[in-house]
Amino acid sequence: MKLIKHFDAFLVNKVNLGDGRIKQLDERVNAITNFVQTGEDAFAANFIDILPQGSYAHRTIINPVRANDEFDADLLLEMNEIEDWEAEDYVQELYTVFRNSSTYRDMVSRHDRCIRIDYANEFHIDLVPYMERHDAHYITNRAENQFELSNPEGYNEWLVGQNKLASGRLVKVIRLMKYLRDFKDTFSCKSVILSILLGNSVSEAAAWGDDSLYTDVPTALKNIVGALDDYLQNNELMPSIDDPSEPTENYNHRWDQDEYANFRTKIHVYRGWIDEAYDEEDADESKVKWRRLFGEKFGTYDTTVKKASEAHLGIPGVRNTDETLESRWGIRTRLDGRYRARIIGRVAKRRGFREYELGKYGNVVPRNSSINFRVQHDVPAPSDVYWKVRNTGEEAIGADCIRGQVEKDTGNLSRVEPTSYKGRHYVEAYVVKDGVCVAMDHQEVRIK
Repeated sequence: MKLIKHFDAFLVNKVNLGDGRIKQLDERVNAITNFVQTGEDAFAANFIDILPQGSYAHRTIINPVRANDEFDADLLLEMNEIEDWEAEDYVQELYTVFRNSSTYRDMVSRHDRCIRIDYANEFHIDLVPYMERHDAHYITNRAENQFELSNPEGYNEWLVGQNKLASGRLVKVIRLMKYLRDFKDTFSCKSVILSILLGNSVSEAAAWGDDSLYTDVPTALKNIVGALDDYLQNNELMPSIDDPSEPTENYNHRWDQDEYANFRTKIHVYRGWIDEAYDEEDADESKVKWRRLFGEKFGTYDTTVKKASEAHLGIPGVRNTDETLESRWGIRTRLDGRYRARIIGRVAKRRGFREYELGKYGNVVPRNSSINFRVQHDVPAPSDVYWKVRNTGEEAIGADCIRGQVEKDTGNLSRVEPTSYKGRHYVEAYVVKDGVCVAMDHQEVRIK
């Protein structure tokens, strides 16, 4: 059985990184950003931005599975290239800046491509110098004194796009598979490689409006892992694990054939277990079979906990202003695979930071900024566009501002929104032709 509510509860209670730890991590990142930006050194003088990267940007960090495990976050220090510096100088000089700080002196270590700030028994943060040179983007390798081609913003945008195709459930599948990897400890696979393989396993049919493979978390898990297993079984030898944003670059140097072969074998086994648990018609037996994958805690958590989108319900003084296109305007939704709609959100430039596109930053934006959303679509005229802006989280609820009203576009195919409340929010655009919504898009917004 699907046991959808049990999957939701398992993610919230066991797999997902808790709100307290996320808040702590965000505070540490803000402190590092302020330290780098306000110094009296070459990095402050050439500072452009701090970019979240890896699992921190993609929301795929999971709770440490074992008692002594730590989680980590990757940050890119975007900066101008410094004249007369070689590739090896960037990490070395950044290390020196942090070593000269009374706060970070005993927390920092130096690695090939980054410095690491270690918060003992909590987590560590890797800070990677990153710059544009010769019309491309590079990180630096201290050990080999080389600039290495990189496109992390493109990778973020790719993963956000694949997650959209999977109805927002790819990220949850990645978390579950990272948990399975760490819980079982039967295969080794770097998180970036696992994310690429799972992201590439999202069906192209979803791009044509068929979301039946991803209607809920267990269904998405079954179909994404199934597609991955099919791919692996067709490739006995390790294929090229290409960077989706830089096809000339790959991650094969971070894996080997023996590790790949073992991964291929284990995924085939776990795919079979997933299918058995999913297809089992008896609820109790299905729990037993899911536990073979995820352990004895699966199916034991309270499933009555409200979703974030429902957290406001029943709270005195908080209005339920959430609407649907049909409830507000009487417009039904029947998506037409011939048409596409895409929301593009650009965060306005603010002091000390550049303008950027949301998807390239993992949909993360600081509070007290401004986002310009615009929608592109190919639905023939005449057609209309409607917008929905939805807030969730304690701050929005406390301000009685969950919003969620569906409003008709003024004709500009765009709207500007402030980022007032921390939390996970979203914007949706609906394209209506002949009284029916035939295309739509969903843009997540995470305000830090």
